[in-house]
Amino acid sequence: MAGNADERRPKPEVPAEITDYEQLIDDYSHFAPPAEGEVLQGHILKVTDKEVIVDFGYKSEGLVPIAQFVQQDGSIQVHPGDTIDVMIDRGGAEIEGYILLSHEKAVRLRAWENLEKAYRERLMVSGRVLGRMKGGLSIDVGVKAFMPGSQLDVRPVHNLDSFVGQDIPVKIVKLNRRRGNVVVSRKAAIEEELHSRKSAVMDVLEEGALVRGVVKNLTDYGAFVDLGGIDGLLHVSDISHGRVGHPSEVLHVGDEITVKVLKFDKEKERISLGLKQAQPDPWEVVEERYPVDHRVIGRVVSITDYGAFVELEAGIEGLIHISEMTWSRRMKHPSKVVKVGDQVEAVVLAVQSKERRISLGIKQLEPDPWTTVEARYSVGSVVEGRVRKLTEFGAFIEIEEGIDGLVHVSDLSWTKRVKNPAEILKKGQMVQAAILSIDASNRRLSLGIKQLQPDAWETFFRSHQMGDVVRGRIVRAVNFGVFVELAPGVEALCHNSEIPGAADRHREEPALPIGEELDFKIIKLNEADKKIGLSVQAVAEDEERSRLEDYHRQAAAATMTIEEVINLKGRGDIRS
Repeated sequence: MAGNADERRPKPEVPAEITDYEQLIDDYSHFAPPAEGEVLQGHILKVTDKEVIVDFGYKSEGLVPIAQFVQQDGSIQVHPGDTIDVMIDRGGAEIEGYILLSHEKAVRLRAWENLEKAYRERLMVSGRVLGRMKGGLSIDVGVKAFMPGSQLDVRPVHNLDSFVGQDIPVKIVKLNRRRGNVVVSRKAAIEEELHSRKSAVMDVLEEGALVRGVVKNLTDYGAFVDLGGIDGLLHVSDISHGRVGHPSEVLHVGDEITVKVLKFDKEKERISLGLKQAQPDPWEVVEERYPVDHRVIGRVVSITDYGAFVELEAGIEGLIHISEMTWSRRMKHPSKVVKVGDQVEAVVLAVQSKERRISLGIKQLEPDPWTTVEARYSVGSVVEGRVRKLTEFGAFIEIEEGIDGLVHVSDLSWTKRVKNPAEILKKGQMVQAAILSIDASNRRLSLGIKQLQPDAWETFFRSHQMGDVVRGRIVRAVNFGVFVELAPGVEALCHNSEIPGAADRHREEPALPIGEELDFKIIKLNEADKKIGLSVQAVAEDEERSRLEDYHRQAAAATMTIEEVINLKGRGDIRS
């Protein structure tokens, strides 16, 4: 209750003079000397050769020696109107009416305060690399700090001198103000920034998205792309629609590219990227760009046993099959016609966009020789060519590039029984042949070698007939008789039944001696089947018959009558 009474008691009136004095003190309280060690903000009023005059909110202006503003290169970087940090120096001593101030001490004190706050709150600060020292670098972060060489980057750095003079972000990892010891790390700052960027990227990343990235590293199998704190792998097969042997053919470290996220495993932090998927697929318009029968120019990128692949543009390749390289059939390998790196012209034969295939041809650049073969050759004419291929049934002879003719085994010789063309011909041999038939529509040409010579059988049949006696040489024996060569390539059979005494001989012995020449009588002629039958016995019988005829003639002469003798004698035909 007493307190309430005191409150109700009227307050004594304060004289107006006292009230005005207190107000005056309040108005000029900012002219009171600042506390020792307090950092103040000042405005530069004037810069001279020896000092900088500063208004720092006190009744007197301050003075900072100019030496505190001289840079390493000797320049002075302050001007009237600039705001700077200052503090009272030497206990508030005055020089020529100015309070002595220190900018260096204020900056150092402010720097320690900032560093302590950054250390407590794990903030990044900017520092300038002053130079190299044992084990690391000297860093200016307001005060001199030390950074070990291992804390310069997330990867080992071999050239520390390259960072001298640069401003870099760092984190305070150790601080002792009493000892003036500060240790900083650029690596920790980078890791924190990467983690922050990585988290931001991971939150928005999804499959199918188009993102920008920087090529960070190249390997044989692809490129690693920095997407902003997290790396993705761009496989070599996903770099281009075209053929890429090594990523360095297309990309370089530092290139900024747009890629598509193909796969994204957030838990394992694995990202598969595609560069070609971020670009239009050239196969979608390939049929419009490369119509059939259209002539194109491309570069040979690879050669196989069956053909050559030609790059028409990035991502578009066509195959020239070995059969479409030349009209000739003698080519063994595509490398005989083209080589990797060659610029070639070709004709589009077929396009299959769904299968991503284009068939090309080189030989179509020249006319098909079969279209004019009937005009350039005629049946019966003699041609010359090289034996290209031998088979069991005949030989293929190339008479010009792209034109092959077949000599059937039966058309190799009139006289020899040829079982395989290799008995007469060799691959690569130049031979002449006669054209027997031409079938241009089916690309067939029949040739004959034996037709270049007269048919020995035909000649024999024209010059001999049944009953003729011919001379022949026994060339081989069989169970049923012997074969006799009557002329080169013409053989006849003399059956055992036509050889006297053949039945009495031993089976293993020939009916007639091999190699012996004898006279034979023709007892059979079959021109259609080219068969001739001979007989030794008939010759013997003819000789016997001839002898009998001579004997009878002589016997008839010996039995003349006396009258015939007298008559002959009378005419003088017989002498006494």
